[in-house]
Amino acid sequence: MKHAPFVLAVFLSTLAACAPVRPDVARGGDAPVRGVVAMDSERDIVLVVANPLEPAPTHAGSNLLGYAPSANYGAGQRAISVLSDIKRAYGMHEVAGWPIKALGAYCVVLKPPQGTDRDALVARLAGDGRVQLAQALQDYSVYSDAPQDGKKYNDPYTDLQRGFVETHAAVAHTVTQGQGVHVAIVDTGVDISHPDLQGHIHDSDDAVDSDTSAFNHDRHGTEVAGVIAAVGDNRQGMVGIAPKSRLSIYKACWYPPGQRAARCNSFTLAKALAAVNDTDARIVNLSLGGPADPLLGKLLAQLVGQGRIVVAALPPDGTTGGFPDNAPGVIVVRSSATTPAPTGIVSAPGNDILTTQPGGGYDFTSGSSMATAHVSGIVALLLSLAPRLDARTARDILLRTSTVTNGMLEVNAASAVAALRASETPHDH
Repeated sequence: MKHAPFVLAVFLSTLAACAPVRPDVARGGDAPVRGVVAMDSERDIVLVVANPLEPAPTHAGSNLLGYAPSANYGAGQRAISVLSDIKRAYGMHEVAGWPIKALGAYCVVLKPPQGTDRDALVARLAGDGRVQLAQALQDYSVYSDAPQDGKKYNDPYTDLQRGFVETHAAVAHTVTQGQGVHVAIVDTGVDISHPDLQGHIHDSDDAVDSDTSAFNHDRHGTEVAGVIAAVGDNRQGMVGIAPKSRLSIYKACWYPPGQRAARCNSFTLAKALAAVNDTDARIVNLSLGGPADPLLGKLLAQLVGQGRIVVAALPPDGTTGGFPDNAPGVIVVRSSATTPAPTGIVSAPGNDILTTQPGGGYDFTSGSSMATAHVSGIVALLLSLAPRLDARTARDILLRTSTVTNGMLEVNAASAVAALRASETPHDH
């Protein structure tokens, strides 16, 4: 959605709550700009300035990793003043902005004057001593094939869950079901009231808009959530790879009108990653991707550096080098194939995967997004047994215990759990 500058009082109070700025009328008689869905990745600029404002005190031991959110971190006077000067000097107006506590910075999306060469303007801003980072606003997409029209299922389908069966998750569940593991899903919204997800989602956050109906009707995030953690033993639907893990949903992607594929951008993804930073989530599922991005790279590196295990989808063309697949420490996942996987890439079921759908239904879908969700679920099984497990060890176990099924190399949940138990040492608990 597009938002523009607003009155100082509203500016300060809204940002203190880490919310996007409210809409305003753009300069030059433009109609009001409303929401990230209207942001223009061909024109807009992401800019970051220092925001040296002391956060509220954290509470020691408040969660697993010791990260405590600060509800009082907003826009400092220095950031407000600097941004005001920059917008005036370069003739830009603000679309949206919010404070990134994790980086001690304030981030805005700016719209350059009509006809401006964006690359040249970014270069000028990058050389401005008041600017920490200036870059183009970029688009990202979720990695899922176009949905297939077909029957909506409403009865138990465990035997139809190709990924669940082929990874031998049921065998792994005799040991662990992911108890106590917190998984953050950065994606579209999720049908929180779905019978196989209801009461299983710890919290949610919307970096796109405040449209609850759209959030609950979003397909891709609902599919990912079901693969990871659909409730087991409830006499309906399916069961997730880690059915006793808990989920946090961060909506950063949306469906443009008339399109069946979801998109995201630098701004919404940055907001979501910054929100994850304030939680104790050990796994971050990113079933999406796009070009390399300086701001997203900084936030992702911080999450990885904190010991989070980030699981990301390999792009459909099989190349790496973008966000989030190019970040060191990230577990990159492709859909299982008959061809060998690139070095270090994990393979998991991603074709014809039965999973949850908005409205309480079930259907088949395909894409490396689903493969990524399978791996996030298996990592949750491992973390429930060894809470200090790191990303490198988890990836090594996944690669070492993968097995050939129907001619394709795939992760094996049962073998991974068995290998971890065989190598357990007292400090893992």
